[in-house]
Amino acid sequence: MNLSWLDDAKQDIEQWSASMPNDADNQPIDWRWVSSLDLRNGIGAATRQHVDLLAMLRSSSPQLSAPQLHALLKDDLAIRDRLEPTIAQCNSTFMMDYDRLIASYRLPRALAYANRRLCDEIAVLRQIGVAMGLWTVTEERRERVTVPVLLPGSALASEGVALDDIQDRTADIVNGRAARRAAEKSQKRASDYAMSRANLSGVTSPGGSTLFDYGSETKSAEAAQLRRMAEYRKSDWRDAYLPGRDVDNVMGIDIETTGTDPARVYIIDVGFEYMNMISPRPAAAPTGYQYEQSYYETGDAYGQSRLSFGVPAENATLGNPLILDLTGIDVRDRASGFRLFDEWPEAQIGLLQRLEQQPYVAHNARFEHSFFMLNVAGYAESYRAGKITIIDTLPMSRRWDEGSIPDDEHPYGNNTLDAYAKRQGALDESKSERHLGLEDTHIMLVAMKHHLGVLHGEGRGPWGANGKSGIGGKHCGRRW
Repeated sequence: MNLSWLDDAKQDIEQWSASMPNDADNQPIDWRWVSSLDLRNGIGAATRQHVDLLAMLRSSSPQLSAPQLHALLKDDLAIRDRLEPTIAQCNSTFMMDYDRLIASYRLPRALAYANRRLCDEIAVLRQIGVAMGLWTVTEERRERVTVPVLLPGSALASEGVALDDIQDRTADIVNGRAARRAAEKSQKRASDYAMSRANLSGVTSPGGSTLFDYGSETKSAEAAQLRRMAEYRKSDWRDAYLPGRDVDNVMGIDIETTGTDPARVYIIDVGFEYMNMISPRPAAAPTGYQYEQSYYETGDAYGQSRLSFGVPAENATLGNPLILDLTGIDVRDRASGFRLFDEWPEAQIGLLQRLEQQPYVAHNARFEHSFFMLNVAGYAESYRAGKITIIDTLPMSRRWDEGSIPDDEHPYGNNTLDAYAKRQGALDESKSERHLGLEDTHIMLVAMKHHLGVLHGEGRGPWGANGKSGIGGKHCGRRW
């Protein structure tokens, strides 16, 4: 396994430092510190000190004192809190590098690679503390994220270890970042409104211009629903992912992961297949593919593929009950016999070549896109160059499916893949979305093709007044 690319990635630091002085929290980045990190062998405190955490976790009496464990965990959390805002800023810096001063995205991929292993080390350290009776761990939802919270264990008082400085700060960081962005948007709204009141229409119109009037509060349930519907139907950034009226050959794709943060977790399952939205299915394509669900029919789909990947031993040892319950994949079985996706360049190259050949379709495609950016060598560069087009069935559901409109049960609309596929006849009402890459890809493409057919017949969607010509979808750069 050749991981020399992790060392080579540091050669790009000069390019990044010139274009990205601050991280996502607007704090100065110490690029000399970034350069000092051993991305190949591990950046965690225990790894650097050659402490065998797995052996200790499996031992009935871990050979760590409570202060030592506390120090290791504190150091690891500090490293992660320092590194992740840098990774978070890389995407916007790279995409807005119009002069192409930054040639490659391999440095963010290398930082994310090291950060995933650091997160595994943090999780093992927490579990060792549980085994030592120092604390218990509970999951708590705090606004936008769910975080592990340490609660004092029976042995903690006698060891004299404080928990305050080893609590997970992810919620504080993420929610604080979101609050700052919301404040910036609010300030812009106030500025826009003030400008509208000062212009000519503000002088001649009673109460001022409503060009930037964002509405007033009311207690009327009917008015609230009307406002909610107006907001729901309003065009926004998601529309960039909508297909055009000439979309035909597409590759649908869905990934399953061990969590939701691409800088922290692993891709463990990828499923993709092809479907033509207009032209006939290729006559030479094999037929009769057998999905896990026997009631799924191949139909117009072809080129089906399912790829399974592994996780490091530390990740496997801890298990993942949530993912096991959701997908049926037990990561405890994925430490051997399965290669890790972020360590398998051939798999990355093969996937990238497929993603470039035609538009790829996903449901909530920003999820797949974010993982590809930090896992697939060359993806970010190819996307920035305009070689990749992304179509998303989630905004198709939101904009063009009347069954998705908000109600009391679904105040933001019911746009899950499960709901969309059922409304479009791709999934029986008595069944549920499988949460496996290939099966979910299949029902998504079947739903998309049916939906486009209905829209075409009714002159809506891509064939409506605001529809797109060509294949549509989101891409960067100029495409001829």
